[in-house]
Amino acid sequence: MSVRANWRAWLAFVHDVAAAAIAWTGLYWLRFNFDLHEPQISDAWRTLAWVLPLQAVIFLAFGLYRGLWRFASLPDLQRIVLAAGLAAIAIPLVVVMLRLTAIVPRSVLILYPPVVIFLMAGSRFAYRVWKEHRLYSPLAALGEPVLILGAGEAGARLTKEFAHSREWRIVGLLDDDPAKQGRLLRNISVLGPIGELPMWTKRFGVHTVILSLPSAEHAVRRRVAELCAAAGVEALTVPSYDDLMNGRSQLTTIRHVELDDLLGRDPVVLDSNGLREWLGGRVVMVTGAGGSIGAELCRQIARFRPARLVLFDISESALYQVQQALLDATPKLSLATVVGDVKHLLHVEQVLARERPSVVFHAAAYKHVPLMEETNAWQAVRNNAYGTWALARAAVAAEVEKFVLVSTDKAVNPTNVMGASKRLAEMLCQSLQNGTTQFVIVRFGNVFGSAGSVIPRFREQIARGGPVTVTHPEITRYFMSLSEATQLLLQAGLMGRGGEVLVLDMGEPVRIVDLARDMIRLSGADPDRIRIVFTGLRPGEKLYEEPLASEEASLPTHHPKLRIAQARSADAATLGELITWLQREREALDAEVRAWLKSWIPEYLPQGYTPARVSSVTVLAHHRR
Repeated sequence: MSVRANWRAWLAFVHDVAAAAIAWTGLYWLRFNFDLHEPQISDAWRTLAWVLPLQAVIFLAFGLYRGLWRFASLPDLQRIVLAAGLAAIAIPLVVVMLRLTAIVPRSVLILYPPVVIFLMAGSRFAYRVWKEHRLYSPLAALGEPVLILGAGEAGARLTKEFAHSREWRIVGLLDDDPAKQGRLLRNISVLGPIGELPMWTKRFGVHTVILSLPSAEHAVRRRVAELCAAAGVEALTVPSYDDLMNGRSQLTTIRHVELDDLLGRDPVVLDSNGLREWLGGRVVMVTGAGGSIGAELCRQIARFRPARLVLFDISESALYQVQQALLDATPKLSLATVVGDVKHLLHVEQVLARERPSVVFHAAAYKHVPLMEETNAWQAVRNNAYGTWALARAAVAAEVEKFVLVSTDKAVNPTNVMGASKRLAEMLCQSLQNGTTQFVIVRFGNVFGSAGSVIPRFREQIARGGPVTVTHPEITRYFMSLSEATQLLLQAGLMGRGGEVLVLDMGEPVRIVDLARDMIRLSGADPDRIRIVFTGLRPGEKLYEEPLASEEASLPTHHPKLRIAQARSADAATLGELITWLQREREALDAEVRAWLKSWIPEYLPQGYTPARVSSVTVLAHHRR
């Protein structure tokens, strides 16, 4: 293999040949106690004339000049050892084959390889140490001091990465393991337990702390974040274990501590074999694929290698972004990207007839509660209820095996049009349950990171310096991470046998005002300077969400985070009226929509509702108009 045609490679080559010459002649001098005379001098020069060309060829053959000395590492040392080892075998063979009369002492043959290795490898690593010290030491002294919490594998990786940082200077690590305290990790001290964080931040003038605890429980992460907030330092973190295992992040990716790091739950236990058997090698369709939940659902499904994944959404730009992200992550995945509206029955029927999916996940919906209350009631019902019915009917016609409806806890005793429209969607799916297509309904609450979440709004307000607006001091919501919600959605879809409503275990409700305070602390802002202002409940909002309706009972399943809600189903006559009303072309007024919703859903209690008498005759009259 030829030497790279640049002066650095040639200089390295000359250095190594000179090192071989120094080692060979030096060992002769050492063997004779630095008192070298004839004929030993002649023997040394005569053998060196053959050793150097042979050694040079071996150096070139092992590709010792492809890398830079500044980045010398273990692979470079391995190549040097192999080259010296081969020379140790080749040199005696050459002496014998050429029948050289020169005498080569055995000590020279034995000691030559380790001396050459020492000279070549030592020069490279000494150069790397000098270069890095010259480049980074002055910068490190000027870098911002940081503490790393956690002296495990992740902490070790960070100390290595930050050794070259021009921005940060690691002044120490903290870890609760007594065996690690007082030890050195890459020449950086493990100062003590994490509980001593306030003392060490004050001593070193630290303003930033990095949580290097990817596999720690959420309770531990929360305690550490609270310590950081109390000490007045900014908290950053490496990704969670779940993100690392799913390939969403790398270990050295540093980000701000998010709320789902603190309020999340333990990882979901999935029946991976069952999901792979159910989804693998089949055509799977996801509506609302451009939304937060739909996009994450597509990423999770792609892990199980479906034969084809059909993405359906009304938003062209959102659909394109999800398509490109999936192709980048899984280039071999077969994708169909369809722009369309679930309310367009003919188009939906054509798509399902062409793609022939075995499983449909219906995540497309209007979900913003106040927006749907403000003169958009008819659109909410048309999209969420009629759109679900159109897609479900097309699924039955296409003989889809399983149809999974993504529902919401706002469908339980709804006080708003959005929740009531999703309850209608549930009832319509239950009415279509037959022997061919199994309809599985899954309810869950708010999701961290979703497009309609309150989290982005709070983040923007904090960045502007406040105030942070919360509707009511006592308002609470159930939260789960996007990853957990979609994984449980898949698990529920696998477990469902048709007709049931599955409810996800959302854990304990979270007060929104506490969530706002956590976000202020995590941002590193002064909680005393950013005010929280209460603006009053918005149209359609509840103080508390309910996981189950009051008339419903729930049954356990074999999965600890899933229960079956035995929901009330509507009679056929009522559903016939409902479908007739939904198919009307003339848009209904908001008050009329609420009146009809109340007649179909007795538990629906809109704010300021005045009972009105409606009948099937009125429905048909509206339809004729």
